[in-house]
Amino acid sequence: MRPDGRKPDELRPVKIIPHYLKYAEGSALIELGETKVICSVSVEEKVPAFLKDTGMGWITAEYAMLPRSTHTRTPRETSGKKGRSYEIQRLIGRSLRAVVDLSLLGERTFWVDCDVVQADGGTRTASITGAWVALALAFRKLMREGLLAHDPIKHHLAAISCGMVAGEVLLDLSYEEDSVAEVDANFVMTNDEKIVEIQTTAEKEPFDWEVFEKMKTLALKGIKELCAVQQEVLKNA
Repeated sequence: MRPDGRKPDELRPVKIIPHYLKYAEGSALIELGETKVICSVSVEEKVPAFLKDTGMGWITAEYAMLPRSTHTRTPRETSGKKGRSYEIQRLIGRSLRAVVDLSLLGERTFWVDCDVVQADGGTRTASITGAWVALALAFRKLMREGLLAHDPIKHHLAAISCGMVAGEVLLDLSYEEDSVAEVDANFVMTNDEKIVEIQTTAEKEPFDWEVFEKMKTLALKGIKELCAVQQEVLKNA
């Protein structure tokens, strides 16, 4: 039995609150167990220089952890992003761009901000899952306003962590599990089982393909469950 009583293939309780922020074009608060992330989308009527006059749009992301989102205070990154934050925000941006038709955005930049207000493992995967909802809501708003002719989303996207703890493969690791995991993985996938990105690391010893296959199976189950939650949220938003 896991520390919180879950089965190996069980997600933590998932809750997504749409329209969480008043002023953002799209926003959502995602809660995955004790991990909580506010995801918001802002639209800027210009694109990076390399896309100017191409008719293409752009999606980029920023990620940050509030100082007391963790057990001890995390200093604000006022002098530039640390390596971990920079790597995570690039992952979020890549993941969202992979499932959106950028040619339908017009020359606009969609800024996706993911702010972790409470961290208990899986902040990057929760950020991606929540950010997809916030982005979908932003696209809806722009379509209502006549600024987008069609929905640019090509695929339904979610992300989840897996790992091996004490020789057992588990879905959706909490911090307590992740901090002692022998293998740690993050799966970013579509609801039709296409891969966007997989990050997998042997924390102690190399692992075999059997472990990876078990993690993949659990990840697919978790992704489908998360996508179902997202769909229900958007249906009622």
